[in-house]
Amino acid sequence: MITWIKLLLIIIYSTFCSVLALLSGLLDRSFNTYFLVGKLFSNGVLFIAGVKLKITGLENVDPSGTYVFVSNHSSQFDIPAVQKAVNVRISIIYKKELNKVPLFGWQLMAGPYVVVDRRNPEKAISSIQKAKQLMDSKKVSVLIFAEGTRSVTGEIQPFKRGAFYLASKVGYPIIPVTINGASSIMPKGKLTIKSGIMHVHFDKPIPTGNLKTRQDELNLMETVRNKIMENYLGVI
Repeated sequence: MITWIKLLLIIIYSTFCSVLALLSGLLDRSFNTYFLVGKLFSNGVLFIAGVKLKITGLENVDPSGTYVFVSNHSSQFDIPAVQKAVNVRISIIYKKELNKVPLFGWQLMAGPYVVVDRRNPEKAISSIQKAKQLMDSKKVSVLIFAEGTRSVTGEIQPFKRGAFYLASKVGYPIIPVTINGASSIMPKGKLTIKSGIMHVHFDKPIPTGNLKTRQDELNLMETVRNKIMENYLGVI
């Protein structure tokens, strides 16, 4: 399928799913319907794009557990890929600027997602508190892209400490997630969409209950990044 047709269909489908997600987020505060819409969105977008998933390591994720998933990030397709692959309810920490996007941003605010204002440290702490409350009360796991933004080259960039600071505060295990093949599907800054296969790998959970100092967080950050690098195949 030609790229511009894929883009048009994805925009139309995303708009439809955003309306459903907004309504479900407002009407069903258990968020059960919202997460079903999230699966619908992910399956549909990947189907339109011609992207197939290879999923490994899912046996490391207890469906009844709550986790902080930490992943590499190089493409817009990373989020739908992880949403489709994972077997638990998952929330995403997203930047405040997305709230301004009509429908899409509105459904993020209505849903069980956590907004972070990177320019305001006090509000960032508030976001961590909200994430902990969400994880404790709703048993919702959190997905964080530790590089902070999508990699332009597709190679894994240095990690930022934020994900590991959050992990130290919420106390839930971290599961390293490695995504392969995303940058060849749709690289950052490009409007081309190529069909292909993405590989999502879930590593074994890493406990975070013993994190006490900043150095503990940095050591954990290095451990998680090394795990992801072990399973990363490079730019395909």
